[in-house]
Amino acid sequence: MYILHQVTVKQVLTEKSKKELTTHFLNKKQLLEQECDQLYFEYKKIEKTSKQLASQFLKEIDKRREKIKLVEFQLEQMNTLPIGSELKEKEVQAVVDINIGDNWDELMGEKTIVIRDGIVEQIRLR
Repeated sequence: MYILHQVTVKQVLTEKSKKELTTHFLNKKQLLEQECDQLYFEYKKIEKTSKQLASQFLKEIDKRREKIKLVEFQLEQMNTLPIGSELKEKEVQAVVDINIGDNWDELMGEKTIVIRDGIVEQIRLR
């Protein structure tokens, strides 16, 4: 019988991955700032005609600003981490083959895939 099981994917921080993550975070921040600018422009056009719609624009701008703060925090945290640190990237589902007589605790233990520069380096079964 086959079942699905959560598997954690971790990325080892290298010089290359650190540069890529920095670029990713900076691009994300720039995109969010552009969205804020566009929303503010639209807000200014509509603020005198519809107060309710204008308040929606302000809420959306606030959401983007919170996301910008989060990205800035992530950038800060990433820059403090030493090379070789493991970052949790995501969780995926894996198919586990279960047979009569298998050790349930062993099969359901934490499983982790460790990636270094896009290549699977290790598969940990606990």
